[in-house]
Amino acid sequence: MRRLAIKWDPVVVDTDGHVGGHDAGATLVRRLLRLRPDPILIGPGPRRGDGFEIMPLEFVDTDSTLLINMDVLDSTKVWRVLRVNGEHPAVMNFQWGPTTTYIDQVPQLVEALSFALFPTFANSERTASAVRETVNRWTVRDVAAKAKIGWANLGFTVDHVQPRHPTALPVVLYPAIYLSDRKRPRLFLDIVERVHRQVPLRVAMRLHESHLVSELAMSLSQKDWYWVGPLTATRLSYWEALASTTAFLATAVEESYGLEYVEAMAAGVIGILPDASWSRALVPEGYPFFWKTPDQAAELLQRALTEPESCTAELNALCDGDFTAWIARRHDDTSFEDALNERLEEWFD
Repeated sequence: MRRLAIKWDPVVVDTDGHVGGHDAGATLVRRLLRLRPDPILIGPGPRRGDGFEIMPLEFVDTDSTLLINMDVLDSTKVWRVLRVNGEHPAVMNFQWGPTTTYIDQVPQLVEALSFALFPTFANSERTASAVRETVNRWTVRDVAAKAKIGWANLGFTVDHVQPRHPTALPVVLYPAIYLSDRKRPRLFLDIVERVHRQVPLRVAMRLHESHLVSELAMSLSQKDWYWVGPLTATRLSYWEALASTTAFLATAVEESYGLEYVEAMAAGVIGILPDASWSRALVPEGYPFFWKTPDQAAELLQRALTEPESCTAELNALCDGDFTAWIARRHDDTSFEDALNERLEEWFD
């Protein structure tokens, strides 16, 4: 069995040897490092981290190592570096976000070629389908036919869920850490503002530091019914915050998976979701809280805040009495890790 190496250039390792940060990329790096014993994290070094070794790509023993690359545009470059040091470079793409978001054609073609040349594991069925579509669109038929693509729902650690703690005022979560256009934060703000005129509420926005200092975030922090702050310091505090949240309003145009929504729903938060294929993939058939227009979103959110018990009962009725248990079964991270390990063995070992 090959030794596992993980490459994600923005990763930060603190002085104690821990992978820092609570954004999706850092969380995924920590999860991938747990897949096999004595893993490698590509970075400046060499030095030891907490349970892993840090080393530059040029130091990796090619023929005994399998490298998982979280930036597919780099995979051909990674392969060339590894090829200098061994006969059989083993490189796998991990596609954990939307595909073909590039305006220029060159990165679109590089991405498609990377998907075709290297086995690719995706964070959801939707992402895997997008990978396949990209390969078919931009590469010739013979190349596309040989592409190896696998997937599993990314999932979360079910044991992290905390008991519910209702608050005096209902809390609405902004279910993202960025205020990027794809998340449509201004639509979120407009809808919540309308509901706030009818229902006393508080909004919680936990943002990445790069967006926490934005003009929009700073202006919202001036409102007394908004809490705008940094990401929670620990996973425990993150789940404790979810246990005190009443509802979230999702306004994103597209998601490759939607981990934050899944975690919130598993914690008992009522999810108001846009009616889209990516959101329908997260919940059971018959889910009642999809919106197609801002008016519908406002109506559903107001109901979730004023009638949370009846909304929860409606969700439970869909799933043999326990909606959160359905979410946990469908999105358990153990299933993701098992599926990924199976693919690693199939493709490389």
